[in-house]
Amino acid sequence: MTRLPPLAWMQAFEASARHLSFTAAGAELGVSQSAISQRIRLLEDRLGQPLFIRHSQRISLTDAARAWLPGLHDAFSQLSMSTAEVFGPISSTPVILRATPGVQQYWLAPRLAAFHRQHPEIELQVVTAVWSQQFGIRDADIEIRYGQGDWQDVQMQSLGHEVMTPVCAPPMAARLTRPEDLAGHTLLHATGFSAGWASWLEAAGVGHLSADVRRLVCDTQVMTLRLAACGCGVALAHRRLLEADDPALVMPFEISLPTREGFWLVRPEGRTLHKNAGLLWQWLARQAVEPA
Repeated sequence: MTRLPPLAWMQAFEASARHLSFTAAGAELGVSQSAISQRIRLLEDRLGQPLFIRHSQRISLTDAARAWLPGLHDAFSQLSMSTAEVFGPISSTPVILRATPGVQQYWLAPRLAAFHRQHPEIELQVVTAVWSQQFGIRDADIEIRYGQGDWQDVQMQSLGHEVMTPVCAPPMAARLTRPEDLAGHTLLHATGFSAGWASWLEAAGVGHLSADVRRLVCDTQVMTLRLAACGCGVALAHRRLLEADDPALVMPFEISLPTREGFWLVRPEGRTLHKNAGLLWQWLARQAVEPA
């Protein structure tokens, strides 16, 4: 019987061929991109020919790789079915994802729904944290945190630059044609962010309005956005949380405030993500640049 290459090498090839990305394959298998690249090179050396064509920004399959891939898919499927027949189905480990209520409701929900439609077999558990001390990667596979990305003992991936922008209900927006029109209105404040209304008013050139507006303070952004939708005032929201088409909230001005803080995918340093957690990590990372 011909000696087969190690299973880990073939898994690295199969995942890389499916994603056409060593980075995505590493996230799925819970190893680094360099580990995947090394396994692929060892496999190519064993087989005596290349499996991927390395372009400057991407990879593609060689003819030999395309011919081998269907048989490898079938072999892995047969191995999985045989294991289930003899030992019974192996229960999957749930992927535990922690995020704030605002991220869950306004950014995560449509993306997690799309992920679940594509991977209905993966068990997910979403848990909530509001304050920074409630985050702790010890009991979660993945977290979506907000801050400057200066945490210790974790691996991080930015979800992009963040800006703050005013939002309100459409009837109120109709009365706000310029920042000066905010005088006498209620500004809805969410605590816990470095950039707030005072900074936005200064950026809009109307810092003097701080003394001419009413204040309503909440400890979650979810509440400020709900109050804004109810016509209670104007909220200052993260633009990323407004990507969904929500007719209840509109932006009365095109003035946005850049912030040093942002949203980050976070996972434990030195702990290998199990396969399903790796799939979710890679999915969410792609959502930073793709629509829901």
